[in-house]
Parts: sequence; C-alpha cells; structure tokens
Amino acid sequence: MSSQLVQVSTVPQIPNSPNSSHHRHFLSQRTYIPANVYEHPAALLLERCSSLKDLRHILPLVFKNGLYQEHLFQTKLVSLFCRYGSVVEAARVFEPIDDKLDVLYHTMLKGYAKVSDLDKALNFFVRMRYDDVEPVVYNFTYLLKVCGDEAELRVGKEIHGLLVKSGFSLDLFAMTGLENMYAKCRQVHEARKVFDRMPERDLVSWNTMVAGYSQNGMARMALEMVNRMCEENLKPSFITIVSVLPAVSALGSMSIGKEIHGYALRAGFDSLVNISTSLVDMYAKCGSLKTARQLFDGMLERNVVSWNSMIDAYVQNENPKEAMVIFQKMLDDGVKPTDVSVMGALHACADLGDLERGRFIHKLSTELDLDRNVSVVNSLISMYCKCKEVNIAASIFGKLQTRTLVSWNAMILGFAQNGRPIEALNYFSQMRTQTVKPDTFTYVSVITAIAELSVTHQAKWIHGVVMRNCLDKNVFVTTALVDMYAKCGAIITARLIFDLMSERHVTTWNAMIDGYGTHGIGKAALELFEEMQKCTVKPNGVTFLSVISACSHSGLVEAGLKYFHRMQEDYSIEPSMDHYGAMVDLLGRAGLLNEAWDFIMQMPVKPAVNVYGAMLGACQIHKSVNFAEKAAERLFELNPDDGGYHVLLANIYRAASMWEKVGQVRVSMLRQGLRKSPGCSMVEIKNEVHNFFSGSTAHPNSKKIYAFLEKLMCKIKEAGYVPDTNLVLGVEDDVKEQLLSSHSEKLAISFGLLNTTTGTTIHVRKNLRVCADCHNATKYISLVTRREIIVRDMQRFHHFKNGVCSCGDYW
Repeated sequence: MSSQLVQVSTVPQIPNSPNSSHHRHFLSQRTYIPANVYEHPAALLLERCSSLKDLRHILPLVFKNGLYQEHLFQTKLVSLFCRYGSVVEAARVFEPIDDKLDVLYHTMLKGYAKVSDLDKALNFFVRMRYDDVEPVVYNFTYLLKVCGDEAELRVGKEIHGLLVKSGFSLDLFAMTGLENMYAKCRQVHEARKVFDRMPERDLVSWNTMVAGYSQNGMARMALEMVNRMCEENLKPSFITIVSVLPAVSALGSMSIGKEIHGYALRAGFDSLVNISTSLVDMYAKCGSLKTARQLFDGMLERNVVSWNSMIDAYVQNENPKEAMVIFQKMLDDGVKPTDVSVMGALHACADLGDLERGRFIHKLSTELDLDRNVSVVNSLISMYCKCKEVNIAASIFGKLQTRTLVSWNAMILGFAQNGRPIEALNYFSQMRTQTVKPDTFTYVSVITAIAELSVTHQAKWIHGVVMRNCLDKNVFVTTALVDMYAKCGAIITARLIFDLMSERHVTTWNAMIDGYGTHGIGKAALELFEEMQKCTVKPNGVTFLSVISACSHSGLVEAGLKYFHRMQEDYSIEPSMDHYGAMVDLLGRAGLLNEAWDFIMQMPVKPAVNVYGAMLGACQIHKSVNFAEKAAERLFELNPDDGGYHVLLANIYRAASMWEKVGQVRVSMLRQGLRKSPGCSMVEIKNEVHNFFSGSTAHPNSKKIYAFLEKLMCKIKEAGYVPDTNLVLGVEDDVKEQLLSSHSEKLAISFGLLNTTTGTTIHVRKNLRVCADCHNATKYISLVTRREIIVRDMQRFHHFKNGVCSCGDYW
C-alpha cells in the first residue's frame, strides 16, 4: 500500500462537479481501494493533518487513489477545510456531493460561522431549511457566535426567536449561547434576563455572565456574580478568574485582587500561563508595577500575551524606557511579536520621542506583514507625530486605503501638537465631508488645535459645534474648552465653563490654574489651588508645575518656594526637570540670581536645557553678564544648534555695552550657521488669520499698514513713548527707529486697528517673547486708541488697556 503514496509539489483544482473532465481524469487513474477505507494511508494522513498547508499536500493523494467519492473522505475534507478557515474549498467539496448527509450541512454552517461571515452563514442556514435539513441546537449557537456587535443585534434577536420556535428555549447550551451573544452586543441586561430564566445553570453559564459584566464596564456586577457563584457552592474555575480579574483592574482594588490571587494559588491555577498573565495585568493596573514585574519574572512559561501585558504595563505607568527593554528582551528570546506587541512598542517610542527605534519598529512591522493592519498603521502615525515627523505621518495616512476614526484623530492631534493648527482644522473639515462621525477624542483634538491658534472666533465656533452634538457636559471636552478659552485670552469665559462643570478631573483644575498663571493672575491661581485641595481630586505633578509657574509670572516667590516643598513633603511627588526649570524661573525673574544659581548647583539631577534657559532669560531681565556667561556655556554644550540662546547672550552683552563680546557671539553664529527664529505675529480679522513677519512687505495691504503705523507711532510719541534704540545695533538712530517700528506685533496690531470698529478688542499671537520696546509701545497704543489689546507670546498673556499691561511690567 505504501507504493501508492506519491509526492506532489502542486495542488490540483478540486473539481466543481463529478462530471468534470478533471474529475474523470482522476477516476481513470483509480487503483485498488481497500474494503475498509479507514485503513487507507490517506485516511491516516487526514487524521494527522494539522494545517491547511498539510491538507493541500494530502489532497492529490486522495484524488490519485480514487477516494474522492467516498463519504468518509468527503466528510473529512469538508470538516478540515472548515476547521482551517477555507470555506471556499470546503464548498467545492460539498456542492458536487449527490446524497448530502445532514452532518455535512452542519459542518458547512459551522465553517461560515468560524470565518465570521454572518451573511453567508445566514444564507446557508436558509438553504438548509429549503433542503429539508432539520436544524439542531448547534446550528443556532454557531450563528449566535457570529453576532458580535451592536450592528448585528437585530439578527441575534431573530435567531433568539427561531430558537424558541424550534423548542430549544430550555436547552442549557442554546441559552448560554444567547447569553454570550447579548453580552457581546453590549446588551448585558438582556443577557442577565436569559441567565435568570435558565431552569439550570452550569459553570459556563456563570462564567459567561461574569465575563459579560467585566467586558462591558460593569466591574462591581462581575464581582457580585462571582460571590453568588460561591454562595451556590459553585467552585470558580480558572476561566472565572481570567474573566473577573479585568473587573478588579477597572476598580483598582488591590485588596480584592490579592484575595483572588490567593484563591488561584490554593486552587493550583498559578502555573497556568493565562492566570499568571491576567495577574500581571491586574497588579500593573492597580498601581503595583513592582509586583507585576516579579510575577512576570517568575513565570515558568510565557506566551506572547504575557509579554504584551508587561510592555503595556510599563507604557500605561509612564515608564516607556522599561517597556522598550521588555520588548527587546522579547525579540531576543525569539518570541514573534503580534500587532499588540508592535503597538505597545510604538507607544513607548512615541512617549520617549525616540525616532530611531520608532523607525526600527516600523521596519519590523513590515517584515511581520503588519504594515496593512490599520491599528498598527494608526500607531505608526501617532508615533511619527509625537516624534515631530508629522510629514511622514501624513504620508502614511495618505496611503491608507481604509481610514478609521482613529486614523483621522491621530492626524488631527498630530498637526495640533506640532504647531500646525490650520492643517488640523483642514483635516477635520475633510473628515466631516467623508461622513466620518467625530467622537469625543476628535473634538478634544480640534479644540487643542484652536487653542494653539488662539483665535476667538474659531473658539466660539467649535464651542457651538460641541453644544449641538450634546457634548458640552462631557468632562474631557469641557476641560479642553476651559484650556482653549484661557489660551485664546478669554479667561473669564474659561472660568464660567469651569464653574458650570458638574464633574472635574485633575486635568480640569490644572487647565484653569495654568490659565490664571499665564494671564498673570497668580493670586486667583493660588486661591483655586487651595479650593482644589478641599475636594477629592488629588493634585499631580502638572498641578504643582502650573502653581509654581503662576507664582513665577506674578512674582510670588515665597508662595512658589512653599508649594515646591509641599509637593515633595505632603504629596510625595518627585520634582521633574520642568519643576526645576520653573523654580529657577521663579527665583531669576524676581532678581534672586545668586539663589537661582545656587538652586541649580544643588539639584540632585544633572540640569537640562530648560533649567539653564530659564537662568539665561533671568539674566537678560536683570542684565547680569556674569551668570549669563555661566548659563550660556552650559547651554552651548547641551544644545549647540539653537541660535536663540546665542542671540540672548548677545543682547545681554549689548545691554552692558560689551561690543567686542557681541561681535564674538555673532561671528560664532555665522561660523556655525546658526540663525534666530524670525519673529511672527498673527491676528484674526473676519474669520481669516493674517501672519506678519518683522520688516515684511508680503501682505497685500502692506502700504496701508505701514502708512497707518507711521501715523500711529507719531501719536504715541506725543503721548510719551520713546523708542528703545539700544535694542538695535550697527545702524543710525533713524534707521533703528524704522527697524523697531516694523516689528511683527506692531504690524499685526496696526492691521487689526485698521480693519475693526472702535471698541473691538485686538487679539495678537506671537511666536517669541514680546520685546521690551513693543511691550512699551503697545501700552501707549492702547492708551491713544482706547482699545484693549491682548497679546499672547511664547510665555504668557499681556492684557493692554488704558496704557497699562496686566503683567505690571513683570514678564
């Protein structure tokens, strides 16, 4: 018999009908068939078949030996093709069979259900009725398994009706299938009705209900079901434990988690990889990352889900560096990453801003054939956006054939966070034209873009859109609105929205405190922080950063020092580099340069660019050459490519009339090819944003603007304004005045005054810090024009009115 085994390298086409020429050819090749086909080597090979590839290699042997018409082989082939997900090939075997047994129909239906093709499964089920195939309970449960979301709920309910009509309403297996279907379709109350009506229940029924509650965000109900199980003397299985642990994670209840862990140990479940993995996930989400890691390291066996859980644990606990260590170890151990692994690693790279490793994982995803997985592609878009490569992200987005809501959200937020708010709004507009319905995250991203743009009209527009979509009570959206209005200069509106909120998260309080701080209303910021401490919301590191910054902008040195120490002593929050930078800014702005430098020298960590940058900025305000040189020396080592710090040092030398040093800095900049970022100011007029660069004549109304500005400068001089010509070097005094008058904010303010009616507030956004001359000039402009002018620079807001600035000349 072994002589009949043949090796083939190609797979013949299965004949579509028993009368095909291809089929007749194989019949002509028939050889001896044993009386008992079960003994044939082909039958034995089919029994041992473990993949679709194996099956396709065995198939020619079935044809060669004339076994294709045998019921045993037909049934086996249909079953195997369905098992391995090739329903098309299963149908090719099934259709030509003359006398089809009912079992073949049941197998085909199971195959369609397995590949989650609900339409074909339903059509085949209808065909079974026409072919007089009596339905069995399993037919209904196969169909119920395919109904997995709210869109398929209607079909699920129809199957429910057929089940009852067919007399299976008391069948435990059928009712458990129904219970599972309703839970997957987020109709947990319907699942519970089915469960409560069951005359008898087994462990599977209970586990299905536990999982249903757990997966639908009803954590307490999931735990209650487990308690009821125990009261009815049902012993929870390992599936019960795996189902209930996500509910424990959702509640963040470490004590309950430990009880369940103890039960798993006593029941001997701790050696099961699914249990260990679920425990790792639970401990991480309950805040005990150390215990999660100990469990992970102690696992005798790990699957890819175990690795994914540990990577996600570090990402969610803001430790992306360790997440990448775990990912690399996973690769070193030869574990093949899944889409979840890759997404976790990309999230870590995004948080680290690690473009190099992000590119490596991008390449790896292509090698793993995951580059067509839309979830992976969305993660790639987010990673490139957070690594400030938004053009690469846009290119990937452009090649996406199927764009999900997440894809659009990633691009909109990416543009918003990379200082490209106009493109963010354009993408939002495109998204709406393609009938993609925005969600909460979309609106938060768009609001973030408008906050960056700082345009009041756009702020009111998106607020209206939010209200029309009934999202004005959503805590995430309203928090974004508070932040947006504060950044658009409407601090009173921001506070009104804040006061109307029924629910506030820590980010809500942070947004309002920071808003007061950037507007120079430090006392209001501190009062709000004291109010926050009386409620249940616990301040975090960002809260204290906002408080210290508010103190800095308002000169509240003692209060700033107090809150910096309270952050560590009362809340056990370790200072970040941003906190250290804010403290140096606090001390430096107040003229306490010795104290600021001593603070830097005593830092327990190596000072970063922001710390020395704050010191250099303070040196410019207080004209300290000695400390400026010390800070600049460190800055040039840490960030040699930033021309802004060189310009700042040159200005400090200029103020001290150290012309030789000024020349040295400028020569150094020329030698290194460094340039200062050009000053740019923008103003919105009649729903259009106009950009102005210092000295530029690119605007179509340049002649009118400069003519108006010339008259305006004469008026403010008459009122007492004196140009600070010391800010300009190397030219005559009249040229100095001309250069000063063409600064970008003066051009933007002039255009605003020209194109608005008397009494209209002018809103200007500048990309750099407002210079001393423009600050002084704007005070006089507000006086002579009787207009309120709000200027937002890179650090804070300045509200100019009646010749006075809200900063009190302290900025």
